[in-house]
Amino acid sequence: MNFGEWGVWTSFRRVSEDEAGEAARVAEDAGYGTFWLGGSPRLAQVRRLLEGSEKLVVGTSIVNIWAYDPEDLAREFHELEADFPDRVCVGIGVGHPEATSDYKRPLSAIERFLDGIDEAPQPIPTDRRILAALAPKMLATSARRSLGTIPYFTSVDHTRWAREQIGPDADLIAELACVVDEDAERARATARGYADMYLGLSNYTNALLQRGFEQADLEDGGSDRLIDHVVPHGSAADIAAVARAHREAGANQVCFQPLGGEGIPADDWQALIAAARD
Repeated sequence: MNFGEWGVWTSFRRVSEDEAGEAARVAEDAGYGTFWLGGSPRLAQVRRLLEGSEKLVVGTSIVNIWAYDPEDLAREFHELEADFPDRVCVGIGVGHPEATSDYKRPLSAIERFLDGIDEAPQPIPTDRRILAALAPKMLATSARRSLGTIPYFTSVDHTRWAREQIGPDADLIAELACVVDEDAERARATARGYADMYLGLSNYTNALLQRGFEQADLEDGGSDRLIDHVVPHGSAADIAAVARAHREAGANQVCFQPLGGEGIPADDWQALIAAARD
């Protein structure tokens, strides 16, 4: 799929479902290629985003396998595909052991789920799905059974390493949470408020520990070093420099998730893509 170099990432916790069409128009008008919807949505919830835009690719980041029957997911995909051909990418993931009591043997579970999709009356093609992956075995599965991977809450170092794991041909979409605010103390406070939940989830903390961070970096809301690497702050130009570093490290696309405030972050989206293109 043609995702474009830059995308946006948000969820209906930030942008309400009623605002979805407007948000998609704002993103498309700003020049973004893809709109990634997080928060473990149902796939059908992306319809309003598709209706609100003309060419924007819309993806999930991610639908959770523990909350879905694979045949139902395949059916929902083809209902959208019939109305919006070549514009839907199904991001799929296993979530986190802390989030569901069903979480067991994630690698085997994702393989079974993908088998179920492939055995559906109308499967989701391999080139229309992408997997959330952080660790080596899941990254290898993402390259083998989907377009590639859409990692979350990671550093440039992880992007570089993940590219080595999946090879040159698979797609790597890097989510980049950020704070467009040049007051460093205030920006880090915003970043820590966002990071607090993720620093309590073992999938993310294990990935950080394996890519150069230490246990001390994870404590007390995250060290400045960790926060600045994973959730960069500053001017739009400062953040765009980090986004370009992800691209140079092997990301096909970087999707911006500006933090702070409520509703559609139109000003931040526009400033970030303008800076990224400079």
